[in-house]
Amino acid sequence: TGGHYPMQEGEVFNTRYQVLHKLGCGAFATVWLCQDMRRKKQVAVKVLKSREGFAENAQDEVAFLRCVSCMKKKDLAGENIVCLLDDFRMIGENVPHACLVFEVLGPSIRCLMGNYTAQGLPLPFVKKSLQQVLAGLHFLHKCCRIIHADIKPENILLCGHSKRLQRLLMATLHCDQGTGGRLEGAGGDLGNQLEESDLMSIEVKIADLGSACWTYKPFSKEIQTQPYRALEVLLGLDYGTPADIWSTACLAFEMATGECLFDPQPGKYFSRDDDHVARIIELLGRIPPQIVFSWNKSTKFFSRPGALLRLSRLFPRSLPGILADRHGWTPQDAAAFAAFLLPALHYAP
Repeated sequence: TGGHYPMQEGEVFNTRYQVLHKLGCGAFATVWLCQDMRRKKQVAVKVLKSREGFAENAQDEVAFLRCVSCMKKKDLAGENIVCLLDDFRMIGENVPHACLVFEVLGPSIRCLMGNYTAQGLPLPFVKKSLQQVLAGLHFLHKCCRIIHADIKPENILLCGHSKRLQRLLMATLHCDQGTGGRLEGAGGDLGNQLEESDLMSIEVKIADLGSACWTYKPFSKEIQTQPYRALEVLLGLDYGTPADIWSTACLAFEMATGECLFDPQPGKYFSRDDDHVARIIELLGRIPPQIVFSWNKSTKFFSRPGALLRLSRLFPRSLPGILADRHGWTPQDAAAFAAFLLPALHYAP
């Protein structure tokens, strides 16, 4: 349906990978847990849609992943990026499907967040995970010259090194198929099964380079999932690696509080983009005219410097204030976290 390959459990493809069950389904691909019969281990196989343009996207994704694999040999931070093991093509309904074979990882941060009754995840885990995400992005940006272009909780995957943790994460993999967002393991949801020591031994890896581009060759003006979209991308300005850092600040806030930093909604007389720019101004202050009017289409949002075209009433709020008032953080914790986030949200990228 819609260009997806009609995969069947038990099917063997490329004379090597036997399908066990579906792990997830996205707009561009399905992901399947398979048994690699040659190496006698489980792998995750991403099967892209067959529609026109997907073959080219797959070639780009393979190029990025091969670059990561090559540069990994020189820099340990490459371990924070998902590892490509193999790639091949399959013919289905007389059209080719690109297939990418990856190491099997656990569910995403989004899944983990859905299993904590408290607001957000424990801060020591948030801090440790963000260190790994930022190390992975530094590796992508500096060593590989790649912009990820879609950092969000769904694209940060969990992995465990102990056998117990691997079993627990493997038992919860079906969460990302949209089964209500619960991580159902053998004895209930993952939030109840994970002790704090377990949680702190979980590592994270950046996945899905399907939207990525080279730092010296952006493919598209519009990148990133809306709540994590950087201001320069919203305004149609040139963007670079700082766009990933903006998204990481949004990811950090969401992991720590359970809420999106920016969750724009369209209204009767304004678009979702209008609301997004307004929410950014409410939190971070007036956008300097030299940034707004460095873009020849700035009249899409602004009537004059600082004045939004379709939204006149703004409600300024401070980041420490949101953390303290809405999420019950102490002033000290709120100030420290805001001091970490705000440099990642600078208007000048």
